[in-house]
Amino acid sequence: MPNKGKKAKMPLSDEEQLLLFQQKMLAEEEMAKKKERLLSQFLKDKLAKEEHNSVLNLNKINTQWRTVLREVKTRELHKDIEILSQTFERVVDCKDSVIKSLARDLSEAEEQYAHALRSHLHSIDQLLALQRCRLNLLEESYNTELEALTKEFETERKTIIDQHEKEIHYLQDVFMAMEQNYIDSEYESKLEFQSMWDDLKNKNLEKKHFLRLQLENIVDLWRRFQEALKNYTDATEDQKIAFETLKVKDEKSSKEIEAQMKKIQRLQDAIIILKNKILVHSRESEDQNQYIRKDKELILAQLRKLKAQRTQARELSQENLVKLTVESNAALKALRKIVDKGEKILKLAEICRKFETEEEKVLPFYSSVLTPEEQEKIEEIYPEELTEELAKVIVNYTGMENFWKRYNKVKLEQLSLQYRHAQLLEINGKLREMLKQYLDGISVSDEVLSQLNPLFIINHRSNLPQPLSTPTTQPGDKPPPTTYNIIEAAHVISHIL
Repeated sequence: MPNKGKKAKMPLSDEEQLLLFQQKMLAEEEMAKKKERLLSQFLKDKLAKEEHNSVLNLNKINTQWRTVLREVKTRELHKDIEILSQTFERVVDCKDSVIKSLARDLSEAEEQYAHALRSHLHSIDQLLALQRCRLNLLEESYNTELEALTKEFETERKTIIDQHEKEIHYLQDVFMAMEQNYIDSEYESKLEFQSMWDDLKNKNLEKKHFLRLQLENIVDLWRRFQEALKNYTDATEDQKIAFETLKVKDEKSSKEIEAQMKKIQRLQDAIIILKNKILVHSRESEDQNQYIRKDKELILAQLRKLKAQRTQARELSQENLVKLTVESNAALKALRKIVDKGEKILKLAEICRKFETEEEKVLPFYSSVLTPEEQEKIEEIYPEELTEELAKVIVNYTGMENFWKRYNKVKLEQLSLQYRHAQLLEINGKLREMLKQYLDGISVSDEVLSQLNPLFIINHRSNLPQPLSTPTTQPGDKPPPTTYNIIEAAHVISHIL
């Protein structure tokens, strides 16, 4: 026990101090690990609360976003309805213009018809006046020639009566010949009918005999045959009656033919008279037809011009329609690309929102970090006059200001993280070199022994080269790096114990 007290009073050696220092470091590491555990547990709880709050906020945002989308959709539908109403009004206006043009054409056609009718009536009146003058002259000549004509009429009347009697005898002969031909044809048709009737009767008798030979033993079939025979006789009786009626009708038709022949003769006389009248009217209407043909040719020429103009206008409208469809398809493709890009940006924004800090969630759009002096310097370096075109462009991109703020903030954080990553890589490389040096120092091998080892000490001397002289440091120079001799703790503890 007194030895222990004496040892406690004695000052500690370097190895003991190193051992105590290592114990303190171990205790501090344990405390740091405990703090890290508590901090990680606290952060996990906080992360769970934040996730819960983010889910609630996301639901709220979705509900608000749905209302916004509904409003946008209603606006779009209102716009579509306005566009459709405008197109409907345009179509109605086009149809009204077509109807007006057709009504105009109809009125012009009616005017042309009225003009043609008036000219026709005027020409008829002129012809009637000429005809009246002509009738007066003819009446005078008629009175002078009437007496001569009466004498000639008497002589011609006798000749006509003789010729009429001759024609009557000729027509009577023709009628007798036609009647004889009709009687002959009737007799031949009767003979043909009688022969056909006899043939049918013979055929029926042959069939009856054949069936009687086949059906002698079958009584039921014989009865049926008798019934069929009765039916046939009944049917032929109707045909006989029909033949008698047809014969009567034939006689009547012959009489009607005679009457029709007389009517035909009368009609032929009327046709000759009408032909003469038609010739007179055709000569009169030729002039009118020529005038109408000229008008028709002029109208056809105008119609061809209008058709050519219509085809040209249709081709131009078709070309414009094709151009419009091509441009609309290109615009639709460009808008689809923009929509896809916007959806992609929104998806990336939703993904990035999970990694936002509390400060970024509360204040997503920070104000300018530059001081007024720095802004003045920037304006002095990049002076630019605000023109109307530039002002219009700035007004168009005012909505993107918050986006560029967040983008610049993310870009700055990215650059800072890259710089921090490079620093950590450099520190990691230095630590790896130190660890390698330490491992080489504690291991014993030919390669290690061939190199300089700070832990290899013989007769209280190390094999590291000692500095020759301390150089004088100037104010601008950096101090040289200090070298430390590291002794393994296990070696120290083995010597103490």
